[in-house]
This record gives sequence, structure tokens and C-alpha cells, in this order.
Amino acid sequence: MTELLRKIGVAEPGGTGWLTVVFVFLLALFFTWRFLPQVRRFALKVGWADMPNERRLNREPLPNAGGLAVYAGVVLALVVAAFLRPILVEHVLIQVLAILLGGAWLVLVGFIDDQFGLPPLFRLFAQTLSALLLMAVGVRFEAAFGTPLDPALGLFLTWLWVVGLTNALNLMDGLDGLAAGIAYISAMSLLFVSAQFPYWAAGTLVLAALAGAALGFLRHNLHPSRIILGDAGAYFLGYTLAATALLGNLKLTTFLGLLPPALFLLLPILDTTQVVVRRLLRGQNPLSTPGKDHIHHRLLARGLSQRRVAFLLWGLALLFNLLAMAYLGMPKEAILASFLATVSGLGWVTYRRLRALWKGVE
Repeated sequence: MTELLRKIGVAEPGGTGWLTVVFVFLLALFFTWRFLPQVRRFALKVGWADMPNERRLNREPLPNAGGLAVYAGVVLALVVAAFLRPILVEHVLIQVLAILLGGAWLVLVGFIDDQFGLPPLFRLFAQTLSALLLMAVGVRFEAAFGTPLDPALGLFLTWLWVVGLTNALNLMDGLDGLAAGIAYISAMSLLFVSAQFPYWAAGTLVLAALAGAALGFLRHNLHPSRIILGDAGAYFLGYTLAATALLGNLKLTTFLGLLPPALFLLLPILDTTQVVVRRLLRGQNPLSTPGKDHIHHRLLARGLSQRRVAFLLWGLALLFNLLAMAYLGMPKEAILASFLATVSGLGWVTYRRLRALWKGVE
């Protein structure tokens, strides 16, 4: 049993480190799940809601402050973990704080954009600042091609990765349960990967908190959704996933070195790429042009329900994540444990949401 636990990433089965990770996940899950109804009621009261538009599928105002609860759940869980086991985070505290600070900045910018609207260039500027913060504490790609341009290339690739994924997850947040589900799947996979490598210690706790908060949010976000992430929540999830995927200080000696982290978030990357290309070919600004040209919109046009589209794309995202783990040479036991844990979490929130609908309660 001890050997099995080590293979799935538990370095010290007899210690308390892995119990702290589990506790962080459960605390973020429980807090977000229970806190969201209060956030929803307050959002409706003060008018924090998305009106129906060309991009969204809702036909009535929908509270858009879900990202605030997700961020609060992540921070609460990490603060409690720091008190319970400070040694676990003292050597990587600066990176954790940088991720949370950059995330807080994007939550603020996204929330203002949700309520009042911000110019695309300002949003890009805000995302660039968050990316620079990560680079300043060493969370970046390290290019090693043997050319004088390597430092600049590493910074550019890091900027493109962070800003691209921040927007990619936000662009997928147009269908109930889709963005949060993909974030949960990717966070769980990266969590099992980070547990295998000591230099990903900062990512382990952050990913546990992120996965728990995303799962707690999904309980209220499955179709028919009661609340949505908004730009604030989608920015935070995308940014945090992009940051944690870089915590290993990946050194690139070939552009194929980008493949492992990209596989974990391949679905939003592919979706955003095809949308940007299509809009550019039509002479449109991809940052400011709304439209129903995403993968989920095309599946809906074929007659699939919102819930089935979400389940289908969850499955595709999970497949990409399992392939990424296999590509990295992860132990089969770790891959299987990741699969079972991820599917169990998605199954649980789906059951809870459907049971509430069957009982006629929200």
C-alpha cells in the first residue's frame, strides 16, 4: 500500500503533508459550494448580472459574481493551510503569493469589466502586468536554444502562454459548466503531476485549492446555471492554471518542449486558436468581436443540449490531460488515480445538481 501511495505522488505516506493537500481541496470545495448562494442573492440584489447577448446563451439576467466566491475559496484554503503546516509553503511562499496577487488583480479587472465594460487594450495591459509579476519571481519558460535572443524569447513565450490561456478559458465560458469543468479537470491532472516533483511544491497546494473551488462552483453552474464565473472568475482560473503549469521552470531546448504543458489545456487552446483565425480571416478584431463561433456553439447547432455538450467537452479535455500525463511518463497508478478522482468529482456534482432539479429546489 505504501508503494502504491508513493507512485501516485504521496512522498511520505506516514506524514501529514498529503493530508494537508486533501484538507485544502475539501475546504475550498465546501466553502465555495456553501458561500455561492449568498453571493448569488447579493448579486441579484445589486444588479451584478449578465444580460442576454450575442455570445451568451442565457435568456434572462444571470448573476456574474461567481468568480469572487471561487477566489475567496482558494485564498481561504491556502491561508488555513499556511497556519496548519507553515513549513510546507515557507520555501515557495513568494511564488504562491505572486500567483494570488496576480490573480487578485485579474479578479478586480474582470469584475469591473463584468459590471461596466473595459476596452480590450486595457484588459490586455492588465493581463500583461500579471504575467510580468510571474516572470519577476521566476515563474517562466527558460529558453535554451544557444542564441543571444534566448532571454527575450523566454519572456515572450511566458507572456504569450499566460495571457493566451487567461483569455482562452474566458472565451470558453459561454456554456453552463464548461469553463469551470475544464479548469477542474486540468487542475486535478496538474495536481497529480506536481505531487511527483519536489520543485512543483508551490503548485500542489494552489492546484488543490483551485480544483476544490472549481468543483464547488460547478454544483451551482451546471445547466440550468444559477450563477456564472464572469470575466473575474474565468480570468483567475485561466491565469492560475497557466502559472502553475510553469512552476517547474521548464527549460526549452526545442519548441516541442511546449507540448507537455499545452496538452493539459489543449481544448481551450484549440478553441481559441480557431476562433482567432476565423475572425482574422473575416477582418474582425478577435478581442472585441462577439459571436457564436466556438466549439460549443457548433455542437449546440447540431442539436445537442447544453448539458450534453458540457459532458462531451469535459470528456475530451480529460482525454487530453491523460495523454499529457502519459507523455510525461507518469506512473500508470498515478494516471489511473487522477482519472478516478476527476470522474468521481464530476459525477458527484452532477448528481447533486440533478437531484436538486428533480426535487424542484435550486
